Amino acid sequence: MASAEQLKALLKAYAEGNQNHFLAIIEQVAAHEARAGHAKFSQELEQLISLTKRRTQTIGEPKTVPIAQPKGELVGLLSVTYPKQRLSDMVLPPALRRRLLRIIQEQRHTSQIRNYGLSPRRKVLFVGPPGTGKTFSAAVLAGELSLPLFVVRLERMITKFMGETAAKLRLVFDNIATVRGVYLFDEFDSIGSQRGLRNDVGEIRRVLNSFLQFIEADDSQSLILAATNHPDLLDHALFRRFDDVIEYQLPTQETATEVFKNRLASVKKTWKGWTRLARESEGMSYADITRACDDAIKFMVINQKESLSEGDVLEALHERKGISRS
Repeated sequence: MASAEQLKALLKAYAEGNQNHFLAIIEQVAAHEARAGHAKFSQELEQLISLTKRRTQTIGEPKTVPIAQPKGELVGLLSVTYPKQRLSDMVLPPALRRRLLRIIQEQRHTSQIRNYGLSPRRKVLFVGPPGTGKTFSAAVLAGELSLPLFVVRLERMITKFMGETAAKLRLVFDNIATVRGVYLFDEFDSIGSQRGLRNDVGEIRRVLNSFLQFIEADDSQSLILAATNHPDLLDHALFRRFDDVIEYQLPTQETATEVFKNRLASVKKTWKGWTRLARESEGMSYADITRACDDAIKFMVINQKESLSEGDVLEALHERKGISRS
């Protein structure tokens, strides 16, 4: 049955007219009942949820309800958006695409998976160089699952006062339990660094210990993502708490070619220079290649050029390389 906290959250959502939040809590109750072995009751709740969503769409109301913004002490700790990105918007190696698709599919079939005593992937660690798609992947997962994306503002969370950071972290995990969404801990190494490092401080050790306890105990319906550019700095105990670890790499020539074709599609439908552009972009991230393409298009527009030349794109690439190395 629903816990006292869930009942209070249900009443609050009802009073505020926040149907999205209301249904998310019911989904949590259904999942809890499935884990408790009450499969029939869980299925009945799932059917009622589906019926409610269909009726809402049928009578012409919006399919998505505006997100309740973080309030009280959570203001400043969480930023929230409702992404529209889809997996088809990303240029990714096939293996990486399959792994993201697997997370999406498991989330969409949560009740069926739980009927077999299993759990879908919910806690995922993204590792890899900057600009390779880790943050964008979080937006894609939220968009595909029609969930809000909450980004945890770690720079606002860490303080010099003993115990204060851990208390803020508890507030975030309380929100994870009551408001279903995709929660991203970006630059995760700022709190997940190895215990015992020479530059380690006591407060960070306490925060890491608290995070380990919170994520271990978390039994919510939310998707928890952590992203880092420095996996070598993470405490080894963290890796065991995640259901999956997904590694991102700089683009290959093949994937770089796809990025150029997608980004320049509005100005160049056919071109023989894709291979050279991909070769010149070696060592650049997806984000830097995208910015270089945008710079070249803006240059064309500002200078009222009739078409975009290969030289324009090459110049933008070289300029972007210089910026990223400085």
